[in-house]
Amino acid sequence: MAESILDTLQIHGFLSQALVITDHNDFFGPSSSGAGSLKFTEIGANASLRPHQDVLIAAQVLGRRAGGDGDDARPVLDYGIIDYQLLSNQQRTLGIQAGRFKNPFGFYNQTRDVAFTRPSILLPQSIYFDRTRSLGLSADGASVYAEERLDSGTLRLKAGVGTPTTRDLGNQLFPPGSSSSASGSTSSIGQLLYEHGNGRFTAAVSVADVNLDLELGPSEGELNFQPWILSLQYDMENWALTGEFALRKLSTSGSGLIRDADTTGESWYLQYTRRFHDNWQWLIRYDSLISDRSDRSGSAYEASGLGPAHSRYAEDITLGLQWHVNPRLLLAAEYHHIDGTGWLPLQDNPDVTETRRHWNMLLFQLSLRF
Repeated sequence: MAESILDTLQIHGFLSQALVITDHNDFFGPSSSGAGSLKFTEIGANASLRPHQDVLIAAQVLGRRAGGDGDDARPVLDYGIIDYQLLSNQQRTLGIQAGRFKNPFGFYNQTRDVAFTRPSILLPQSIYFDRTRSLGLSADGASVYAEERLDSGTLRLKAGVGTPTTRDLGNQLFPPGSSSSASGSTSSIGQLLYEHGNGRFTAAVSVADVNLDLELGPSEGELNFQPWILSLQYDMENWALTGEFALRKLSTSGSGLIRDADTTGESWYLQYTRRFHDNWQWLIRYDSLISDRSDRSGSAYEASGLGPAHSRYAEDITLGLQWHVNPRLLLAAEYHHIDGTGWLPLQDNPDVTETRRHWNMLLFQLSLRF
């Protein structure tokens, strides 16, 4: 019996290293100076085991550096779950998970750490923020999943309740150098996804209610984040058209340095990918982020003395190219032309008044997996 359990053991790993070059502003390190920045590294290893046909134990450890100093790459538990399948037959599946689970939102969040599963080096930043990545990535708690196989397609439901992970989140919500912290409190998330024609057409709706406790010096407060995301994809054999639209309600309350605020942001992107020569893929994407729908240009924000107007939005035109040299090696390059700094990492740009509205970014990445 012990030998049969070990037969189910699977171990995989991956490594990605990128070079980031910008003409203005910094992204993932000092990218606008010298020959660019090499401070975008992802190293991970995962393992899974089935001690029983209905039970799966799976975990992944990830070391990730995205700007900052070398300590940012220290290994942390990316996810770790015990999965029990209550029901599984040809028509439906029902299961529960306990531990640190990946949050189900959008098309890419649950697999975003592995470069081979991403359509580009950077995911659309209007939906999949890298600067506040830890908040959306995973949560500690419990989740349920269900799958119903219909004559026309497959319907999937995922939902969870837990405490969101907030690694280094305070440094991105508040200016670097300030005595700040952010800790998660009970939150919930859910996604309903429909897949038709063996994946030719996919539609999903994701919703979350995220709560944080904030500290900024002597001030304390709370943050509530409620995103709604609609995801659509039409995937043919050699090309795919993908779009996602999100409304993001964000409110903060507190005293002192933490001011009361209530805004609704808007995010969307449209992406076309084309596969050619079996191992190659190119991409073009338009990505739009608006931090406050009632102040789309950021002019009222700037007039209030809170920061430059261009820090409240970002429009990104992306061109990308991927070459799957073999199943274990991926080479990628992409170019971004950006108007606005709405998703720039604060740790790389501590003085927002020195950032430039119009900027360009070039990325190269090498990725391995086993």
